[in-house]
Amino acid sequence: MPAKKRLLTRRDRFTLAVMAGVPTVLHVALVWVTALASMALAFTTWDGIGFGSITWVGLDNFRQLFTDNPQFWPAVEHNVVWFAVLILLPTPFGLFLATQLDKRIRFSRVYQTAFFLPVVISMACIGFVWQLVYNPDTGLINSVIGANRPGHYIDWIGDPHLNLWAVLIAASWRHTGYMMILYLAGLKSVDPSLREAAALDGANEWQTFRSVVLPTLRPTNTVVLVVTVIEALRAFDLVFVFNKGAHGTELLSILVTNNIIGESSRIGYGSAIAVVLLVISLAVIIPYLIATFRRERRA
Repeated sequence: MPAKKRLLTRRDRFTLAVMAGVPTVLHVALVWVTALASMALAFTTWDGIGFGSITWVGLDNFRQLFTDNPQFWPAVEHNVVWFAVLILLPTPFGLFLATQLDKRIRFSRVYQTAFFLPVVISMACIGFVWQLVYNPDTGLINSVIGANRPGHYIDWIGDPHLNLWAVLIAASWRHTGYMMILYLAGLKSVDPSLREAAALDGANEWQTFRSVVLPTLRPTNTVVLVVTVIEALRAFDLVFVFNKGAHGTELLSILVTNNIIGESSRIGYGSAIAVVLLVISLAVIIPYLIATFRRERRA
C-alpha cells in the first residue's frame, strides 16, 4: 500500500509554529511577565535606576496609599462614577440604536458607520476634537449658548466641578457606538420565529422586546458589562489629553503613570496602585461571570 501523504510538510509546521509561537511569546512577555513583575515591585521601593536599588518594604506602599495619599480616594470615586455613567447612559442608548438598526431601515449601513466611527478613532484624537468643542473662546458649546464673551466664559476643562462630566460626555460619545455594535451582533442571534410567535399572541413591540429579545441578549449583556468595567478602569488617554488628570479628573490609571514615569519615579508605589486597580477589576468581573455561567448551565 502506498504510504499516507502527510497533510503538513515540514515547512508548513515551521510556519504554524512561528505564527503561534511569536504571538504567544510576546503575550507572555508583555502581559504576564510585566503583570507579575508589577505585583512583586508593589512591595518594594525602586527609582528605576539599577536593580540593586530595589528595596523590600512589605505593605508600606499600600499603607501609605490608603492613608497618606489625598488623590487616591478621589481617583477611586472618579473611576466608579466613570463606570456608572457608561453603564447608565451610553449603554442603553447603544441598545436603542441597535434595535432601531436591526429593523433594516433605509441607509442602516450608513448609520452604523456614522455611529461606530468614534470607536475606530484613537482616544487621543477624540480628546483633541472635544478640546475644540469645549474651548472657552471658540468652542462649539460656548458659541451656541453665548458663553464665549468676557465675563460669561464657562471653562469646561479647567473648572473642577465640570471637567469630569465634560470628559464623560466625550467618553460616552465613543462608548455608544461600541455598545451599538455589540448589541447589534447579539440581536442577529435572536430567532425570528420567537418574534413571530409573540406577535401572533398579541404582544406589542415593547412586550416582545422585554419578554423575548431581552432574555436572549443575556450573553451579550455579560460581554457589555465586562467591556464597560474594563473601559472604566483603563480610562486614561482622554483624561490625559484634556488636563493630565488634574483639578478634579484624577483616575487610578493617571496615578499609576504619574508615579512610574513622573519627575520623581516611584515604581514600587506606582505598582502598588496598579495592583489595586487589578484587584478591583477582578473583584467586579469574576463573580459576575461565575454567576452568569452558572445560570446558563442551569438553563
